[in-house]
Amino acid sequence: MPKRQSKIEKLIAELCPNGVEYRELGEVISLEYGKPLKGNNRNSGEFPVLGSNGRVGFHNSFVVNGPCLIIGRKGSAGALVWEEKNCYPIDTTFFVKLIYDKLDLKYLFHKLSTLQLTDKKQDGGVPGINRNNVYKIEIPIPPLAIQHEIVNILDTFTTLEAELEAELEAELEARKKQYEYYRDELLTFGDDVEWKTLGEVGQFVRGNGLPKSDFTESGVGCIHYGQIYTYYGTFTDRTKSFVSPETAKKLQKVHKNDLIITNTSENIEDVCKTVVWLGNDEIVTGGHASIFKHNENPKYLAYYTQTQMFFDEKRKLAKGTKVIDVSAKDLAKIKIPIPPLAEQERIVAILDQFDALVNDISVGLPAELQARRKQYEYYRNKLLTFKEKQ
Repeated sequence: MPKRQSKIEKLIAELCPNGVEYRELGEVISLEYGKPLKGNNRNSGEFPVLGSNGRVGFHNSFVVNGPCLIIGRKGSAGALVWEEKNCYPIDTTFFVKLIYDKLDLKYLFHKLSTLQLTDKKQDGGVPGINRNNVYKIEIPIPPLAIQHEIVNILDTFTTLEAELEAELEAELEARKKQYEYYRDELLTFGDDVEWKTLGEVGQFVRGNGLPKSDFTESGVGCIHYGQIYTYYGTFTDRTKSFVSPETAKKLQKVHKNDLIITNTSENIEDVCKTVVWLGNDEIVTGGHASIFKHNENPKYLAYYTQTQMFFDEKRKLAKGTKVIDVSAKDLAKIKIPIPPLAEQERIVAILDQFDALVNDISVGLPAELQARRKQYEYYRNKLLTFKEKQ
Protein backbone atom coordinates (compact mmCIF):
# COMPACT_ATOMS: atom_id res chain seq x y z
CA MET A 1 0.00 0.00 0.00
CA PRO A 2 1.52 3.38 -0.96
CA LYS A 3 2.34 5.75 1.88
CA ARG A 4 -0.29 8.44 2.41
CA GLN A 5 1.13 11.94 1.95
CA SER A 6 0.59 14.56 4.60
CA LYS A 7 -0.72 17.99 3.63
CA ILE A 8 2.76 19.44 4.11
CA GLU A 9 4.31 16.81 1.85
CA LYS A 10 1.69 17.51 -0.85
CA LEU A 11 2.35 21.24 -0.66
CA ILE A 12 6.10 20.71 -0.91
CA ALA A 13 5.66 18.38 -3.90
CA GLU A 14 3.42 20.95 -5.57
CA LEU A 15 5.11 24.25 -4.70
CA CYS A 16 8.80 23.53 -4.14
CA PRO A 17 9.74 20.01 -5.33
CA ASN A 18 13.36 21.07 -5.92
CA GLY A 19 13.90 22.66 -2.51
CA VAL A 20 13.31 26.05 -0.90
CA GLU A 21 15.29 29.26 -0.86
CA TYR A 22 17.50 30.11 2.11
CA ARG A 23 18.12 33.71 3.09
CA GLU A 24 20.12 35.47 5.77
CA LEU A 25 17.96 37.03 8.46
CA GLY A 26 19.41 40.42 7.64
CA GLU A 27 17.71 40.21 4.24
CA VAL A 28 14.25 39.52 5.64
CA ILE A 29 13.97 41.19 9.05
CA SER A 30 15.11 44.24 10.97
CA LEU A 31 15.80 44.00 14.69
CA GLU A 32 14.54 47.20 16.29
CA TYR A 33 15.57 48.36 19.75
CA GLY A 34 12.94 48.31 22.46
CA LYS A 35 12.16 51.59 24.25
CA PRO A 36 13.24 52.54 27.81
CA LEU A 37 10.47 52.38 30.40
CA LYS A 38 11.47 52.24 34.06
CA GLY A 39 9.24 50.41 36.47
CA ASN A 40 8.12 53.55 38.29
CA ASN A 41 7.08 55.11 34.96
CA ARG A 42 4.76 52.25 33.98
CA ASN A 43 1.12 53.22 34.24
CA SER A 44 -1.53 50.59 34.73
CA GLY A 45 -3.04 49.80 31.37
CA GLU A 46 -3.99 47.06 28.98
CA PHE A 47 -0.73 46.78 27.02
CA PRO A 48 1.88 44.22 28.14
CA VAL A 49 5.38 45.52 28.88
CA LEU A 50 7.89 42.97 27.60
CA GLY A 51 11.39 42.27 28.86
CA SER A 52 13.80 39.67 27.56
CA ASN A 53 12.01 36.97 29.59
CA GLY A 54 8.43 37.97 28.78
CA ARG A 55 5.85 40.17 30.47
CA VAL A 56 7.18 42.41 33.23
CA GLY A 57 4.12 44.63 33.68
CA PHE A 58 1.50 46.71 31.84
CA HIS A 59 1.33 50.24 30.46
CA ASN A 60 -1.27 52.59 29.00
CA SER A 61 0.52 52.97 25.64
CA PHE A 62 2.27 50.60 23.26
CA VAL A 63 5.21 50.60 20.86
CA VAL A 64 4.43 47.64 18.58
CA ASN A 65 1.21 46.40 17.04
CA GLY A 66 0.56 42.77 17.89
CA PRO A 67 1.31 40.08 17.15
CA CYS A 68 4.92 40.77 18.08
CA LEU A 69 8.12 38.71 18.23
CA ILE A 70 10.70 39.77 20.84
CA ILE A 71 14.35 38.67 21.09
CA GLY A 72 16.18 39.26 24.36
CA ARG A 73 19.03 41.74 23.84
CA LYS A 74 20.46 41.88 27.38
CA GLY A 75 20.11 39.64 30.41
CA SER A 76 18.32 36.64 28.90
CA ALA A 77 20.04 37.37 25.60
CA GLY A 78 18.63 35.39 22.68
CA ALA A 79 15.45 34.36 24.51
CA LEU A 80 12.30 34.49 22.37
CA VAL A 81 8.96 35.96 23.42
CA TRP A 82 5.74 35.81 21.37
CA GLU A 83 3.03 38.33 22.21
CA GLU A 84 -0.37 38.46 20.49
CA LYS A 85 -1.39 41.88 21.82
CA ASN A 86 -0.15 45.38 21.08
CA CYS A 87 2.79 45.72 23.46
CA TYR A 88 5.70 47.79 24.81
CA PRO A 89 9.10 46.05 24.39
CA ILE A 90 11.63 47.67 26.74
CA ASP A 91 15.27 48.44 25.99
CA THR A 92 16.60 45.02 27.03
CA THR A 93 14.96 43.60 23.90
CA PHE A 94 14.82 43.71 20.13
CA PHE A 95 11.47 43.48 18.40
CA VAL A 96 11.27 41.96 14.93
CA LYS A 97 10.15 44.01 11.96
CA LEU A 98 9.52 42.06 8.74
CA ILE A 99 11.08 43.58 5.59
CA TYR A 100 10.23 40.66 3.28
CA ASP A 101 6.62 40.02 2.31
CA LYS A 102 7.12 36.29 1.78
CA LEU A 103 7.88 35.57 5.44
CA ASP A 104 5.28 34.79 8.12
CA LEU A 105 6.19 36.18 11.57
CA LYS A 106 4.86 33.18 13.51
CA TYR A 107 6.73 30.81 11.18
CA LEU A 108 9.88 32.82 11.96
CA PHE A 109 9.21 32.46 15.70
CA HIS A 110 8.96 28.68 15.39
CA LYS A 111 12.09 28.51 13.23
CA LEU A 112 14.14 30.71 15.54
CA SER A 113 13.05 28.48 18.43
CA THR A 114 15.16 25.70 16.88
CA LEU A 115 18.32 27.80 16.49
CA GLN A 116 19.51 28.40 20.08
CA LEU A 117 20.03 32.15 19.73
CA THR A 118 21.24 32.18 23.35
CA ASP A 119 24.49 30.74 21.97
CA LYS A 120 25.01 34.03 20.09
CA LYS A 121 25.32 36.11 23.24
CA GLN A 122 28.59 37.88 23.93
CA ASP A 123 30.46 37.72 27.21
CA GLY A 124 30.73 40.79 29.37
CA GLY A 125 29.38 42.35 32.54
CA VAL A 126 25.82 41.96 31.24
CA PRO A 127 25.41 39.18 28.64
CA GLY A 128 24.19 40.68 25.38
CA ILE A 129 23.44 39.72 21.82
CA ASN A 130 24.72 41.55 18.73
CA ARG A 131 22.07 41.89 16.06
CA ASN A 132 24.70 41.78 13.30
CA ASN A 133 25.54 38.23 14.38
CA VAL A 134 21.85 37.32 14.21
CA TYR A 135 21.54 38.87 10.75
CA LYS A 136 24.11 36.39 9.38
CA ILE A 137 21.97 33.34 10.25
CA GLU A 138 20.40 31.63 7.23
CA ILE A 139 16.89 30.21 7.42
CA PRO A 140 14.73 28.32 4.89
CA ILE A 141 11.81 30.32 3.50
CA PRO A 142 9.29 27.97 1.88
CA PRO A 143 6.21 29.36 0.08
CA LEU A 144 3.77 31.15 2.38
CA ALA A 145 1.16 28.39 2.03
CA ILE A 146 3.65 25.96 3.59
CA GLN A 147 4.65 28.44 6.29
CA HIS A 148 0.99 28.92 7.24
CA GLU A 149 0.35 25.17 7.39
CA ILE A 150 3.42 24.65 9.60
CA VAL A 151 2.19 27.40 11.94
CA ASN A 152 -1.27 25.77 12.12
CA ILE A 153 0.24 22.38 12.95
CA LEU A 154 2.68 23.69 15.56
CA ASP A 155 0.12 25.99 17.18
CA THR A 156 -2.31 23.07 17.48
CA PHE A 157 0.46 20.83 18.80
CA THR A 158 1.53 23.53 21.26
CA THR A 159 -2.03 23.96 22.57
CA LEU A 160 -2.46 20.22 23.10
CA GLU A 161 1.00 20.02 24.60
CA ALA A 162 0.26 22.87 27.00
CA GLU A 163 -2.94 21.15 28.14
CA LEU A 164 -1.14 17.84 28.70
CA GLU A 165 1.75 19.55 30.47
CA ALA A 166 -0.68 21.45 32.69
CA GLU A 167 -2.29 18.13 33.69
CA LEU A 168 1.09 16.57 34.38
CA GLU A 169 2.30 19.65 36.28
CA ALA A 170 -0.84 19.52 38.42
CA GLU A 171 -0.25 15.81 39.04
CA LEU A 172 3.37 16.48 39.90
CA GLU A 173 2.38 19.24 42.31
CA ALA A 174 -0.15 16.91 43.95
CA ARG A 175 2.52 14.23 44.29
CA LYS A 176 4.92 16.75 45.85
CA LYS A 177 2.34 17.74 48.44
CA GLN A 178 1.59 14.06 49.11
CA TYR A 179 5.33 13.41 49.48
CA GLU A 180 5.76 16.35 51.86
CA TYR A 181 2.79 15.19 53.94
CA TYR A 182 4.05 11.60 54.31
CA ARG A 183 7.64 12.77 54.84
CA ASP A 184 6.60 15.00 57.72
CA GLU A 185 4.33 12.25 59.12
CA LEU A 186 7.13 9.67 58.99
CA LEU A 187 9.56 12.08 60.60
CA THR A 188 7.27 13.26 63.40
CA PHE A 189 8.11 11.68 66.75
CA GLY A 190 7.10 12.10 70.35
CA ASP A 191 8.93 11.43 73.60
CA ASP A 192 9.33 7.76 72.73
CA VAL A 193 12.35 8.67 70.58
CA GLU A 194 15.56 10.25 71.78
CA TRP A 195 16.03 13.88 70.73
CA LYS A 196 19.53 15.29 70.37
CA THR A 197 21.05 18.51 69.11
CA LEU A 198 22.93 18.23 65.85
CA GLY A 199 26.03 19.17 67.83
CA GLU A 200 25.52 16.00 69.93
CA VAL A 201 24.88 13.87 66.83
CA GLY A 202 27.94 14.91 64.87
CA GLN A 203 30.52 17.58 64.06
CA PHE A 204 30.21 20.63 61.81
CA VAL A 205 33.19 21.71 59.69
CA ARG A 206 32.73 25.13 58.08
CA GLY A 207 33.95 25.42 54.49
CA ASN A 208 36.14 28.17 53.09
CA GLY A 209 37.09 29.65 49.72
CA LEU A 210 36.01 28.10 46.38
CA PRO A 211 34.93 30.88 44.02
CA LYS A 212 33.57 29.54 40.73
CA SER A 213 36.68 30.88 39.01
CA ASP A 214 38.56 27.96 40.64
CA PHE A 215 36.58 25.40 38.61
CA THR A 216 38.57 23.25 36.16
CA GLU A 217 37.68 20.74 33.44
CA SER A 218 38.80 17.81 35.59
CA GLY A 219 40.57 17.09 38.85
CA VAL A 220 39.12 16.76 42.36
CA GLY A 221 35.32 16.83 42.59
CA CYS A 222 33.83 19.83 44.35
CA ILE A 223 30.39 21.06 45.39
CA HIS A 224 29.87 24.83 45.46
CA TYR A 225 27.28 26.05 47.96
CA GLY A 226 25.18 27.68 45.21
CA GLN A 227 24.91 24.36 43.36
CA ILE A 228 23.32 22.70 46.38
CA TYR A 229 20.06 24.58 45.89
CA THR A 230 20.22 24.95 42.11
CA TYR A 231 21.61 21.63 40.84
CA TYR A 232 21.61 18.82 43.39
CA GLY A 233 18.77 16.83 44.90
CA THR A 234 18.85 15.15 48.29
CA PHE A 235 21.93 13.04 47.55
CA THR A 236 24.57 12.47 44.88
CA ASP A 237 27.57 10.28 44.07
CA ARG A 238 29.09 12.57 41.43
CA THR A 239 29.92 16.24 41.20
CA LYS A 240 29.05 18.81 38.59
CA SER A 241 32.37 20.64 38.99
CA PHE A 242 36.06 20.08 39.68
CA VAL A 243 39.09 21.93 41.03
CA SER A 244 42.80 21.31 40.62
CA PRO A 245 44.56 19.10 43.20
CA GLU A 246 46.52 22.17 44.33
CA THR A 247 43.32 24.11 45.05
CA ALA A 248 41.72 21.06 46.72
CA LYS A 249 44.51 20.97 49.31
CA LYS A 250 43.32 24.37 50.63
CA LEU A 251 39.67 23.34 50.95
CA GLN A 252 37.67 21.31 53.47
CA LYS A 253 37.33 17.62 52.64
CA VAL A 254 34.04 15.74 52.21
CA HIS A 255 33.88 11.95 52.67
CA LYS A 256 31.22 9.38 51.89
CA ASN A 257 28.00 9.86 53.92
CA ASP A 258 28.92 13.42 54.95
CA LEU A 259 26.20 16.05 54.62
CA ILE A 260 26.99 19.35 52.91
CA ILE A 261 24.67 22.08 54.20
CA THR A 262 24.30 25.61 52.84
CA ASN A 263 24.69 28.32 55.46
CA THR A 264 23.84 31.33 53.29
CA SER A 265 21.29 32.38 50.67
CA GLU A 266 19.04 35.27 49.72
CA ASN A 267 16.04 32.96 50.35
CA ILE A 268 15.25 31.36 53.69
CA GLU A 269 14.01 28.27 51.82
CA ASP A 270 17.52 27.65 50.44
CA VAL A 271 19.39 28.20 53.70
CA CYS A 272 20.30 24.82 55.23
CA LYS A 273 19.52 23.02 51.95
CA THR A 274 21.36 19.72 52.29
CA VAL A 275 22.95 17.22 49.94
CA VAL A 276 24.44 13.88 51.00
CA TRP A 277 27.72 12.84 49.40
CA LEU A 278 27.47 9.12 48.56
CA GLY A 279 30.53 8.84 46.32
CA ASN A 280 33.58 6.81 47.34
CA ASP A 281 36.08 9.52 46.35
CA GLU A 282 37.06 12.35 48.65
CA ILE A 283 35.72 15.69 47.37
CA VAL A 284 35.84 19.27 48.65
CA THR A 285 33.48 22.14 49.35
CA GLY A 286 33.94 25.83 50.05
CA GLY A 287 32.61 28.86 51.84
CA HIS A 288 28.93 29.44 52.78
CA ALA A 289 28.61 25.68 53.35
CA SER A 290 29.26 23.33 56.26
CA ILE A 291 30.20 19.66 56.27
CA PHE A 292 28.37 17.56 58.84
CA LYS A 293 30.17 14.37 59.95
CA HIS A 294 28.14 11.81 61.90
CA ASN A 295 27.36 8.11 62.46
CA GLU A 296 23.65 8.12 61.59
CA ASN A 297 21.88 7.22 58.34
CA PRO A 298 22.88 10.19 56.14
CA LYS A 299 19.70 10.17 54.06
CA TYR A 300 17.57 10.16 57.20
CA LEU A 301 19.31 13.31 58.40
CA ALA A 302 18.99 14.97 54.97
CA TYR A 303 15.29 14.15 54.71
CA TYR A 304 14.71 15.58 58.16
CA THR A 305 16.26 18.91 57.11
CA GLN A 306 13.45 19.15 54.50
CA THR A 307 10.63 18.97 57.05
CA GLN A 308 8.47 21.82 58.27
CA MET A 309 9.72 21.11 61.81
CA PHE A 310 13.32 21.74 60.81
CA PHE A 311 12.30 24.80 58.74
CA ASP A 312 10.65 26.36 61.79
CA GLU A 313 13.79 25.82 63.86
CA LYS A 314 16.21 27.25 61.29
CA ARG A 315 13.99 30.31 60.80
CA LYS A 316 14.36 31.11 64.51
CA LEU A 317 18.16 31.05 64.14
CA ALA A 318 18.43 32.87 60.79
CA LYS A 319 20.24 36.21 60.75
CA GLY A 320 20.17 38.92 58.09
CA THR A 321 17.55 40.28 55.70
CA LYS A 322 18.90 40.61 52.16
CA VAL A 323 21.45 37.82 52.71
CA ILE A 324 20.27 35.25 55.24
CA ASP A 325 22.70 33.10 57.23
CA VAL A 326 22.44 30.26 59.72
CA SER A 327 25.90 29.61 61.14
CA ALA A 328 27.32 26.18 61.83
CA LYS A 329 27.39 27.11 65.52
CA ASP A 330 23.65 27.82 65.46
CA LEU A 331 22.88 24.74 63.36
CA ALA A 332 24.50 22.65 66.08
CA LYS A 333 21.78 23.86 68.50
CA ILE A 334 18.86 22.40 66.52
CA LYS A 335 17.28 19.35 68.13
CA ILE A 336 16.21 16.44 65.94
CA PRO A 337 14.73 12.98 66.69
CA ILE A 338 17.22 10.10 66.50
CA PRO A 339 15.39 6.75 66.24
CA PRO A 340 17.37 3.47 66.03
CA LEU A 341 19.30 2.94 62.80
CA ALA A 342 16.93 0.19 61.69
CA GLU A 343 14.00 2.62 61.91
CA GLN A 344 15.99 5.30 60.09
CA GLU A 345 16.62 2.82 57.26
CA ARG A 346 12.92 1.89 57.07
CA ILE A 347 11.92 5.54 56.79
CA VAL A 348 14.61 6.23 54.18
CA ALA A 349 13.46 3.28 52.03
CA ILE A 350 9.93 4.75 51.87
CA LEU A 351 11.08 8.32 51.22
CA ASP A 352 13.54 7.23 48.53
CA GLN A 353 10.60 5.96 46.47
CA PHE A 354 8.76 9.27 46.81
CA ASP A 355 11.94 11.22 46.10
CA ALA A 356 12.54 9.30 42.87
CA LEU A 357 8.97 9.71 41.70
CA VAL A 358 8.92 13.44 42.35
CA ASN A 359 12.48 14.58 41.72
CA ASP A 360 14.47 12.10 39.66
CA ILE A 361 14.46 13.25 36.04
CA SER A 362 14.98 9.67 34.81
CA VAL A 363 11.78 8.23 36.32
CA GLY A 364 8.26 9.20 37.18
CA LEU A 365 6.33 12.27 36.16
CA PRO A 366 9.29 14.60 35.46
CA ALA A 367 10.49 12.08 32.87
CA GLU A 368 7.07 12.08 31.22
CA LEU A 369 7.11 15.88 31.06
CA GLN A 370 10.58 15.84 29.55
CA ALA A 371 9.57 13.15 27.03
CA ARG A 372 6.60 15.23 25.83
CA ARG A 373 8.80 18.31 25.39
CA LYS A 374 11.33 16.30 23.41
CA GLN A 375 8.55 14.85 21.26
CA TYR A 376 7.33 18.35 20.43
CA GLU A 377 10.88 19.54 19.65
CA TYR A 378 11.45 16.53 17.38
CA TYR A 379 8.33 17.17 15.28
CA ARG A 380 8.91 20.91 15.23
CA ASN A 381 12.49 20.50 13.99
CA LYS A 382 11.39 17.95 11.39
CA LEU A 383 8.68 20.27 10.05
CA LEU A 384 11.11 23.16 9.85
CA THR A 385 13.88 21.33 7.99
CA PHE A 386 13.99 21.76 4.22
CA LYS A 387 16.21 20.85 1.30
CA GLU A 388 17.91 23.96 -0.05
CA LYS A 389 17.08 24.95 -3.60
CA GLN A 390 20.19 24.93 -5.78
